[in-house]
Amino acid sequence: MKTRHFINIAGLAGTLLTSASLHAQNTVADTAWYSSAYGAKDEIGAVNLLNQEIVMQAVKLVKTGKAYPLAVPVDKNLPAFRHRSFHLYNIQPGEQGGQTTGPNKFSFNDELVNAWTGVGTQLNGIGHIGIDNVYYNGNKAADFVTVEGVKKLGIEKVPPIVTRGVVLDMVAYYGKAIVPGGTEFTVADIQKVLKKQGISIRKGDVVLFNTGWLELIGKDNKQFLEVEPGIGMEAAKWLADQGVFAFGGDTWASEVYPNPKSNEEFPVNQFMLAKRGIYNLELIDSRALVRDNVWEFLFVLGQPLYVGSTQVNINPVAIH
Repeated sequence: MKTRHFINIAGLAGTLLTSASLHAQNTVADTAWYSSAYGAKDEIGAVNLLNQEIVMQAVKLVKTGKAYPLAVPVDKNLPAFRHRSFHLYNIQPGEQGGQTTGPNKFSFNDELVNAWTGVGTQLNGIGHIGIDNVYYNGNKAADFVTVEGVKKLGIEKVPPIVTRGVVLDMVAYYGKAIVPGGTEFTVADIQKVLKKQGISIRKGDVVLFNTGWLELIGKDNKQFLEVEPGIGMEAAKWLADQGVFAFGGDTWASEVYPNPKSNEEFPVNQFMLAKRGIYNLELIDSRALVRDNVWEFLFVLGQPLYVGSTQVNINPVAIH
């Protein structure tokens, strides 16, 4: 009896040790994804890739001096993701609108904007997308998100961006004016377009996809928002491994939607922003670049520094 009792205790102990070991392994597996390559306190992610050398290399891309605005105009009619809206009001302060003051009859206009920062062309920061309420570098929502904005990972932390940009013309690749919604761009697709355009992807690049999707705005807003073409997880991982600073294009999520391989919501954005600290640039108008066959260019962005915001409207510039 004593021997049998000893064996049972030993077996129980082994079971407990095994369970503890598995729990430890699972805990490591669950938390390892948010360990940043840039340090435990990092708040800017892939911006760390950009340095003076990359800036100088990008500046050398300027051949003609032609500047291309990459944003779309924003008004109340622009289709936006789910709950978002934009409303601008002209306010002429004073008891009577249009009041003038002084002998020179000074008058002025003021605008009040009631809008979501995620309407129109935008920079999605690494504090914007999380996984089960955990964000880039292991920041838990309960610890840094407040009603007045985030205390970490805010857009105001992001320095001015000057780097090399590339645009991949998926319209020409698929031979369609508008790439069909739900089309997933694979690594093979990207590599074929790069070869055709005679360019490569380098560390610190902004990689943009031209899909023709902006042509739907004002014509079929329903389709514009319900589906879209874009990269899948395979391409996202490949781009991340190339060391890109940001990805994006002329769609509103910069990834294939809905995901053709699972029912997951925006897994590419979760991977790029939360796991790798890579920024997302949405609704980028690259049509003029494509018309001029400008595949690589100097990319310049100085975004509004809204303290506590995780995304913001932008008008980046491509210079060729």
